[in-house]
Amino acid sequence: MFGELSKVALREIWPREASDFTPWLAENIEELGKALGMELELIEQEASVGDFSLDILAKDLGSSKSVIVENQLTQTDHDHLGKLLTYAAGFDASIVIWISESIREEHRQAMDWLNQRTDNETLFFGVVVEVIRIDNSRPAFNFKLAASPNEWQKNKKRQTQRSSVSTKGEKYQNYFQSLIDTLRDAHRFTSAKAGQPQNWYSFPSGFSGLTYGANFAQGGKARAEFYIDLGDKDKNKYVFDQLHNQKEKIESELGEAISWERLDNKRASRLALYTDGVIDDSDAELERIKGWHIDKLLKLKSLLGMKIGQLAKSATSM
Repeated sequence: MFGELSKVALREIWPREASDFTPWLAENIEELGKALGMELELIEQEASVGDFSLDILAKDLGSSKSVIVENQLTQTDHDHLGKLLTYAAGFDASIVIWISESIREEHRQAMDWLNQRTDNETLFFGVVVEVIRIDNSRPAFNFKLAASPNEWQKNKKRQTQRSSVSTKGEKYQNYFQSLIDTLRDAHRFTSAKAGQPQNWYSFPSGFSGLTYGANFAQGGKARAEFYIDLGDKDKNKYVFDQLHNQKEKIESELGEAISWERLDNKRASRLALYTDGVIDDSDAELERIKGWHIDKLLKLKSLLGMKIGQLAKSATSM
């Protein structure tokens, strides 16, 4: 009735760590983010730190915090632990992820100790990667969280640090927590789990440098946007201009006008939609804005998702 579940040796799938596993992980960085409740975006592979090279440098889109990922296809060892701490210092990382075939108990304890001793802005994760199959099925990968911040300890620290977060910051955090919870649970739009005390939140499009965003902008406006920042001004303007050439078709499909903001004096560009609203509005009004944000983000992703892939590839090859 049931098939037999078996583990596959990692090196059967990825013979070499640097040339096989790290590139695969970079391509599947969003899947790692889902396992951790984050929206991870790749920044660089083999990023230099003095004479060493970090496997993966990434960013958590929801908080813009820097993320380092060190991986190995064997059990954890002291050498990689030392490298992990060196890379964390070198990149001033807020989120530190150690991926391995298995985690030794003393290394799990070390990561637990680091999470207990560091502040609320520094998070250490130990992740086990495994490959499994049922009978003779195709292999499937799985990320298992083996070490993570103790939420009770972190929450306790939040209580003592609350005075350092402004009342408005708490309102933003509460608003975006509610927004991402609904987008995640009801619409599977995001895997993010933690709101931040800031006036914006970004979500991946599936293409590095292209994101969807919910914001509270200046002038008493709330904004939903498609944000273009491939790291190069000319590439950004190219993607924007190619989309702008389809303005009438895009707006017709969306059912409303878009604010086309090329931002010639800045590197990035964006397509934006606006509604009245500020974070100090009443609970009822914030609920309306939340519904508006959800509706516009879903429509923007549905409309642009099929259009931006080729544009991103064309811009990257410029």
